Amino acid sequence: MLTPEPVEPGLAPYLAADDVIDHEHPQIRALAARLRGDSREATAAAAFEYVRDRIHHSSDVQRWSAAYRASDVLAEGDAICHGKAHLLAALLRAEGIPAGLCYQRLNVLHAMVAVHWAGPGPSGGNWVRLDARGNRPAAAGQDAVDARFALVPGEERLAFPGDCYPGVYAAVPAELQAGLATKPVGKAGYGHLPTELSTGW
Repeated sequence: MLTPEPVEPGLAPYLAADDVIDHEHPQIRALAARLRGDSREATAAAAFEYVRDRIHHSSDVQRWSAAYRASDVLAEGDAICHGKAHLLAALLRAEGIPAGLCYQRLNVLHAMVAVHWAGPGPSGGNWVRLDARGNRPAAAGQDAVDARFALVPGEERLAFPGDCYPGVYAAVPAELQAGLATKPVGKAGYGHLPTELSTGW
């Protein structure tokens, strides 16, 4: 698996709010404060577990809100992996924890979050992927999902096996955001998503 590498220089872009990762929204701020732990690591773990376990994956519950803006995902209570990643990134950034978006090429693009932990390394620390897609037991035609929180790259436990794009994005790539914006509420499936990023591997 390729090591996550930031697309943007510095950490400031990975703390910023935008139209999708809208961490200045009052409900995002309120939830982030409730999840705050006694360390950055505890705060990140609580945010990860909240999004993984409390925000449903649309496919698992067959409720397709089409929400992808972080505050909308929180309000709706369900989203696909992209919306869940945006909410997790927003909660982390609200607490001053640098977080970006990273992607895995499956049948369509699968979204995750990468968190920056300070320490030795070329970027002043390590980027560690977290996959808040939501766990599930094995069922007919579906493998079990058991993604876990991690603090170091070697302990990453993602929802699905497979290669990940190396880039850690501060904002949703334009081609992907365009697809997310076309999703009709209530329509099942992932046909609105690109199958790969134009930036390549």
